[in-house]
Amino acid sequence: MTAIQIDGKRIAQAVRDRIKKEIEAERSTRPPGLAAVLVGENPASKIYVRNKRRMCEEVGIYSEEYTLPEDASESQVLELVGRLNADPKIHGILVQLPLPKQINTRRILDAVSPDKDVDGFHYTNVGKLVANQDGFVPCTPLGIIELLSASGIAIQGAHAVIVGRSDIVGKPAACLLLHRHATVTICHSKTRNLAEICSQADILVAAIGRPRFITENMVKAGATVIDVGINRLPDGKLAGDVDFESVKNRAGAITPVPGGVGPMTIAMLLSNTLQSAKWSEQQGR
Repeated sequence: MTAIQIDGKRIAQAVRDRIKKEIEAERSTRPPGLAAVLVGENPASKIYVRNKRRMCEEVGIYSEEYTLPEDASESQVLELVGRLNADPKIHGILVQLPLPKQINTRRILDAVSPDKDVDGFHYTNVGKLVANQDGFVPCTPLGIIELLSASGIAIQGAHAVIVGRSDIVGKPAACLLLHRHATVTICHSKTRNLAEICSQADILVAAIGRPRFITENMVKAGATVIDVGINRLPDGKLAGDVDFESVKNRAGAITPVPGGVGPMTIAMLLSNTLQSAKWSEQQGR
């Protein structure tokens, strides 16, 4: 048996098409606006921001970019975030991580208005996620749910195992799956009998940051495997956290790297920005 490959590019395009159609239908209102704040010259961050700008143009979202020097002070970043919080054209603020070491990342993320926190990192939105209330959810976990839903994979009643407990992926993904009535197990580097636990999963989410860590013996026959990892190998090629070539012969469905979860992150960022614009209009801001 060879697993069905879940096509993240196709599903992300469907999300963008849906966003574009909705924005075009509301031409009488101000378009959603997204601002990206980049500090320094991190190559991966620059690529992400460039791709974000291109996708914004594709769907009709107004975008702005602000690049501060590597040695920018924390007060400079806070001042910029404060201006964007007050700008009615901007509905979403993306502070690109990682930030340089002289800047307190948590202080910056919590300076973003919760109403414009389309990354879902502000403590207010974290609390809303845990409580299953309306708020912004981190884009990669939200993309995982969209992949599962678009692929017709049942979440309710499934045993979902997440390998990785980060605030950006593992924990929020666990909340989202739990709210959809999955039974959720979170594993990490200190978990005993990790392979045994993984092999019990109906849905296995790998977000541990180790190339090809999940092997065939860790996967239940017919399971859905979601690979969040993007690791650069010494030869320059990309590899996920899953050993794709072996696992694809055991899983029922699997996401490739690249082309699986990755394209969903920006798609869900755009979706969150549109949602922010809707909430802003409803509240008369």
